[in-house]
Amino acid sequence: MEDAIARAKDVGQDLIEVAPNAKPPVAKILNYGKLKYEEKKKAQASKKKQHVVKIKEIRVRPRIDDHDLETKVNRGRKFLSNGCKLKVTLMYRGRELSRTDLGLDVLNRVIDMLSDLAVVEKHGDLEGRRQTIVLTGK
Repeated sequence: MEDAIARAKDVGQDLIEVAPNAKPPVAKILNYGKLKYEEKKKAQASKKKQHVVKIKEIRVRPRIDDHDLETKVNRGRKFLSNGCKLKVTLMYRGRELSRTDLGLDVLNRVIDMLSDLAVVEKHGDLEGRRQTIVLTGK
């Protein structure tokens, strides 16, 4: 081992242990700073190639008017065409919670309006006073 360290110092580089558990242990003589630099560059390149999926949200209510719903759906259509996922959140207030069927009708209307552009990825259940669905572009 001391011989290997001496050889590395003569060359002006570092001794790096590759397989410490092997019999005998395996080591390489190379520039440690250069190795770390190349690993960092490789990590940056792989991070650059990643595609981050953004989730955009529109919020609706069970008693939303037709034109208001169309406006929100058109906004959602723009999000989907940009490659984002669309989360549609239906919020209940007060006694609206007793008529969840009206909310389901609104969500189904949204799904029908966007059926040419998107499919339902996740059909959420009622969580507290909110019900959500996630749509993904085709």
